[in-house]
Amino acid sequence: MKARADAEPKPRVLVIDDQPDMAETVAESLADFGFRGSAVCHAQDAIRRINQADYDALVTDLRIPATDGLELLALSRSISPERPVIVMTAFSGIDTAIESIRRGAYHYLTKPFKVAELALFLNRALEESALRREAKALRTVLHRPLATIIGESRAMQDVFELVRRVADTSVPALILGETGTGKGLIARALHNESSRAEHSFVSVNCAAIPDNLLESELFGHVRGSFTGASSDRVGLFEQAHHGTIFLDEIAEMSSGLQSKLLHVLEIGRVRPVGSNSERQVDVRIVAATHRDLRERVIQGQFREDLLYRLDVVSIDLPALRHRREDIPLLIEHFLASSQKRHPQSAVTRISREVMDVFLNAPWRGNVRELEHVIERLVLLARGQEATLADLPRNMLSESPSNNELQFGDKVIPVRELQRRYANWALQKLSGAKMATCEALGIDSKTLAKWLRSESTDRD
Repeated sequence: MKARADAEPKPRVLVIDDQPDMAETVAESLADFGFRGSAVCHAQDAIRRINQADYDALVTDLRIPATDGLELLALSRSISPERPVIVMTAFSGIDTAIESIRRGAYHYLTKPFKVAELALFLNRALEESALRREAKALRTVLHRPLATIIGESRAMQDVFELVRRVADTSVPALILGETGTGKGLIARALHNESSRAEHSFVSVNCAAIPDNLLESELFGHVRGSFTGASSDRVGLFEQAHHGTIFLDEIAEMSSGLQSKLLHVLEIGRVRPVGSNSERQVDVRIVAATHRDLRERVIQGQFREDLLYRLDVVSIDLPALRHRREDIPLLIEHFLASSQKRHPQSAVTRISREVMDVFLNAPWRGNVRELEHVIERLVLLARGQEATLADLPRNMLSESPSNNELQFGDKVIPVRELQRRYANWALQKLSGAKMATCEALGIDSKTLAKWLRSESTDRD
C-alpha cells in the first residue's frame, strides 16, 4: 500500500487504547502511511481531545477504563458526524464491535491486526467522508437536485423526475442502460437525494470480483472460514447500514449468490461466510445492468423472483444518440474539466465542423466515449480551436446509417443543406479541403461560404 504524497496534508488520527505501548505503536506506525497519529491512554484525555482537537479520524479500543469505545463513538459523532471512527477489539468483543457498526462506526478490527490494514480502511473512510461532505455542500450551495448530472433533453428530464420521485424511499431500484450512459451517476443521485445521504454509499462491480470472493465482499466472513481469513471482516452490506449499496453489473452475479441476495431482500439480514448467525441490515439496494434481464431469465441465467424484487422501480437511461441535443452541453462540461486536468493545453473550443461530427456520430460508448474523445482533443489539438484534423480517423470515416447523409424529420433550408453536405464531404475526405473542392466541383471560397452558412429562415 502506498503512503500519501508528502505534498498532501496529512490527516490527523487520534488513537485511543488503555495500553500505552499499543496506542503509541499504532500512532507511530500510521506515519508510514501518510497519517499524523496521536496516542492517548486515559478516558479523560480522550474526551478532552475529541472535544478540542480537530482530528480527521478516530481509532479507539472498545474497552477503556472509566468509559468505553461506544461512548467515545457517540461523543465523536455528536461533535462531528462526518468524522469516521474505527474500533479495535479482542475476539471476545466481536458482538460489541458489531454493535458499534450499527451506531455509526465505519469498521472494526480484531487484535492483533496489521497497521497496513488499518491504514487501508482509514483511507476508504476519509474518501467516503469527503464525498458525503461534497454532496452535502452541493445540495446546500446549488439549491437544486441532480445538479451534477448534465442533460436538458426531454428524455433526461423524465429520468430526473423519476429519480426525484423515488429517491427518498427504501424500495429497490433497477437502472438499465447501455455501457457509458451514466448508471453509476444515477445510482449516486438516488442516494444523495434521499434521507440516507448522510450515511454510506457503497458501490461494487459484480463483474469485476471473482465469484468465490464476491460473497465474502458482500456479506463479510468470520475468522477461519476459508484459507486466508485471518480475522473477521465486515461485508459491504453492513458497511452500507442505513445507507445505499450499488450493485453494478448485477446480471453477472452467479446463481448461488443471486439466491443469497434474494434472501437479504426478503428478510433484511446477511449471513457472513462461515457464520452460524445472521445480522440485521437496513440498506437501500440499487442495481444496474446493460443487459436484458428478462432475456437472461428466459435463458436460465437470472432468477425471475430476484428480478421481481429488484425491479420495483426501473430507471431506463437513454443512449447518447437518442439525446443528441445534450451533446453541446456535455462537450462544454468535458472541455472545462479536461482543461483543469491539463492546464498546458491551448484548446478552448471546437470548430463548427467538429461539432457537426459529434452531433451525428453513433456514440456506441455513449457519454463515456464522448468524454474520452474530448480529453484526447484537449491533449492533442494544435491550437485553441479543435478542428477536423485533430479528430481520430475512425470518427471521420464513420457516420451514421452506412455513411449516408442524415436529414432528420424536419424540412430544412437549402443553405443549411449546403453546410451539412459540405461538412459530410469534408469528413469523407479526411478533412482535405482541396480534395473536397475538386469532388464537389467548387472553389475554396465557395466551400468556405458553404461551411459558414447558417440558415436565418424561420418556419
